Amino acid sequence: MRGAALHRCVVPGDTGYDEDMIIIGLVLLLIGALASIPILWTLGVILVIVGVILLILGNIGHQVGGRAHYW
Repeated sequence: MRGAALHRCVVPGDTGYDEDMIIIGLVLLLIGALASIPILWTLGVILVIVGVILLILGNIGHQVGGRAHYW
């Protein structure tokens, strides 16, 4: 098809914070493991788990806390 444009599906209000939460959690996991600081490791695990859960719920269109999008 000539002149056809590819459009990316964008969800209104999507800011990408779910990926940021997972990345921050992974960074805290690494710092906690390398520096032997248990509280950072624990916080990292919590952030990764919550980020993955919210990412999955947001992708399937499920409301989180009474809102269509948690961000």
